[in-house]
Amino acid sequence: WQQRPLEPMYPVIFFDALRVKIRDEGLVCNKAIYLALGVLPDGTRDIVGIWIESTEGAKFWMKVFNDLKTRGVEDVLIAVTDGLKGIPEA
Repeated sequence: WQQRPLEPMYPVIFFDALRVKIRDEGLVCNKAIYLALGVLPDGTRDIVGIWIESTEGAKFWMKVFNDLKTRGVEDVLIAVTDGLKGIPEA
């Protein structure tokens, strides 16, 4: 599912994060689950990706954007965020 081909154009993609506690190798640590929700021209919503990371920044967002591009996304008219770190630099 996470590697499936995506539509070439999304008028809008919403990017957001949810902070959660995750057990990793026997330890509980804080991580962020990042979600990208795309809206197609007909209004259909599609979760285009979910990523789990402990930090965010330009390097992480470049990885996300390159992943979407590799999976077929060519154009996004509006990217909606709520101040996620690193997006302007990416």
